[in-house]
Amino acid sequence: MAKALGRLWEQVERQPHNVHFSDFCRLIAWFGFVRKGGKGSHQTYFHPGVREILDVQPLGGEAKPYQIRQLIRLVRQYGLTGRNEET
Repeated sequence: MAKALGRLWEQVERQPHNVHFSDFCRLIAWFGFVRKGGKGSHQTYFHPGVREILDVQPLGGEAKPYQIRQLIRLVRQYGLTGRNEET
């Protein structure tokens, strides 16, 4: 499944829209972010090596493009890599 997430990540980097929210959340976790609650549709993720938090919520079942771009920026800025195995 990690290979599938790697391919999904490549696709999301090229085209950061029309991404199912559940796939986006799987990618967030794949990069080592941990979900720490949230209210309603909001989900908050933290990463031990990242100073910022990710607060995400779906829009019609899809991830919001600006939140996808935020994840892309954090991955690049902090040199995050996807896990070899999905947890």
